[in-house]
Amino acid sequence: MPRQDTTVAEKTQSHTVTDPKTDAAALEKLITARIGLLLRAPFFGNLATRLRLTNADEWCGTAATDGRNFWYNSEFINRLSLRECEFLFGHEVLHVVYDHIGRRQDRDPMLSNIAADYCVNQDLLDHKIGERITKVPILHNAKYRGMSFEEVYDDLFANARKIKVSDLLKQVLDEHLETNNDDNEDHDRSGKPKLGPQDIRDIRDEIKDAVLQAAQAAGTDNLPLGISRLIRDITNPVINWREMLLQQIQSLVKFDYSWQKPSRRSWHCDAVLPGQRPGHQIDVCVAIDASGSISNVDLQDYKASWMHLMSIKSESGVLTPESTMFKSSPAMMINRSLIMNPKAVAAQISCPIGHT
Repeated sequence: MPRQDTTVAEKTQSHTVTDPKTDAAALEKLITARIGLLLRAPFFGNLATRLRLTNADEWCGTAATDGRNFWYNSEFINRLSLRECEFLFGHEVLHVVYDHIGRRQDRDPMLSNIAADYCVNQDLLDHKIGERITKVPILHNAKYRGMSFEEVYDDLFANARKIKVSDLLKQVLDEHLETNNDDNEDHDRSGKPKLGPQDIRDIRDEIKDAVLQAAQAAGTDNLPLGISRLIRDITNPVINWREMLLQQIQSLVKFDYSWQKPSRRSWHCDAVLPGQRPGHQIDVCVAIDASGSISNVDLQDYKASWMHLMSIKSESGVLTPESTMFKSSPAMMINRSLIMNPKAVAAQISCPIGHT
């Protein structure tokens, strides 16, 4: 009878030839567990069903994923209960959703794997996804509840001399794939897959779409905070106002007409008219909110962005009641007589566009 405390490292070292009956039993258990996950935790179940179940007895001691495959060790799966298999599916799903491989960057791989497991296991336990796996030890520390992968890693790194990293590594539940800088090298000597930069980017995009589809199909109730935040970031992305401002200004700069690019606006009436080509100057009216809710830091940011965008070097006018912060700048000329709104700044500017 196998030991009940077999670690991932020990299991990896004891490779066995796959027995067809053992693998068939493991595969049936995994399929049943996914159905249970669909019923009890639809969001996780939807993401789990998109993973291709693949036997990996040759190199995998427990389970692993790259976001497309769910690799498993048949003997390990047969030792788990159905609810523990649900926990295992949730574990792999969260690794992918949280992009733990991509976020590793140049961090220490061993500490990164430990930090990732701490985050994932805490979320699964808090939201009662399956049953905690007891056949092997897993990483769990309540002090990391609500912390991000980066925060957990920083804490582990700061206390690396006080903790036994080797003991923690034995409690990592699954096999974490390694990355490489060569997209042509996709496996190591044992057959374990390796992910290149392009693989990571492609999988990240695929997972974003899958997360949105799972959220639409199953709803977003009772999800870990990290997933809720991810869905919010995907559906309501933060737009860089500097880029938007630059695009808006450049789209307005029309200096002359040209037949090289005819205007499409007249095609519906069977007329061909010349299009406008970008010019070199534009008149801009700049209004800066200088109310009490805007801090000096915000105003300095606005000023720097405006000056960079317009490449203003001289002869600019800034109108603001809170003008003392601009007095030290030779590029700014205060003209209080033109103030029309005590909460706004206005200036009529003619400036070059080519150097933005």
